[in-house]
Amino acid sequence: MGILEKIQSIQEELNRTQKNKATEYHIGLLKGKLARYRAQLLEPAAGGSSGGGQGFEVQKSGDARIALIGFPSVGKSSLLSKITKTKSEVASYAFTTLTSVPGVLEYNGAELQILDLPGIIQGASEGKGRGRQVIATAKTSDLILMILDATKGGDQRAILERELEAVGIRLNKEPPNIYFKVKKTGGLKFSTMAPPKYLDEKIVGSILRDYKIHNADVLVRDENVTIEDFIDVINANHRSYIRCLYAYNKIDSVSLEEVDRLARQPHTVVISCELDLGLDDLVERIWTDLRLLRIYTKRRGESVKFDDPMVVRKDSTVETICDSIHRSIKEKFRFALVWGSSVKYSPQKCGLSHLISDEDVVSIVTK
Repeated sequence: MGILEKIQSIQEELNRTQKNKATEYHIGLLKGKLARYRAQLLEPAAGGSSGGGQGFEVQKSGDARIALIGFPSVGKSSLLSKITKTKSEVASYAFTTLTSVPGVLEYNGAELQILDLPGIIQGASEGKGRGRQVIATAKTSDLILMILDATKGGDQRAILERELEAVGIRLNKEPPNIYFKVKKTGGLKFSTMAPPKYLDEKIVGSILRDYKIHNADVLVRDENVTIEDFIDVINANHRSYIRCLYAYNKIDSVSLEEVDRLARQPHTVVISCELDLGLDDLVERIWTDLRLLRIYTKRRGESVKFDDPMVVRKDSTVETICDSIHRSIKEKFRFALVWGSSVKYSPQKCGLSHLISDEDVVSIVTK
């Protein structure tokens, strides 16, 4: 029996099994096996070259990467052409885009790489179409922009979320609050900070044995973590926690009531590429969800160049700024003078660990 057949068999058994207290142990084991087989299914696509033909992988560049995900003919190529200078082929038939098409969105002094990926179809996580390659590329992104058709039902979003979930992409979620470390000896040491509602030592031990792990430390810090969360922790190398923004296109073809309903959903914007509606709001929301900061550096005796910001991630420190300029700067670092909202008064002397805020001005003083 091949991996696909094993996955299908487990899914059928899960669908047949009633969910209650008596079956949760059995269901947990099945979910663990399912996650393991899905990881194996995607392993061949992760390594090796494509063997010629039209290239798919695009080198990561710019300050962040955004992946356009969606079914064929929902408007991904049109959107790319509207918000970047890239012209991706547009047509009214399915699968116009057959490879990944990169574009660059310039905003707030940052260069944001946007990849127009081939349309995902149902079953992509099992290798149908170019699904594996699309998903593997999506895993390298900092934000997933899911393009949906406002004229179609809600199942399109659910299908895409299931496909991404099946291959370890977790949308708008944080990693589970579980400490896990494999050891060479000592057996299983299971401890909790509060009694978990959905996990116990028996199910944890059984799932680990299925993964051939017999010695490990497990500390559950959150009482609400689930069996699926623990399986994700075991498969940490195959999991990506990525923010997702849902963009409903073609709002010019639905009622105002429907537009209002869609716009009120979490992590959602509504647009029309045809009429250029909502595109500025979309770009602003992309910037917000990427959580990027603009930092201006200043040399002694020189004025600040506000037209050329340094773009860094949220929770960056003065040390991040030093490393971005040149790693050798830290060896001669004395202090930094910081102007902006991250300090009580401007300028303020700060050390390497000082957290910076958006639009701070930083001057590095060396020995």
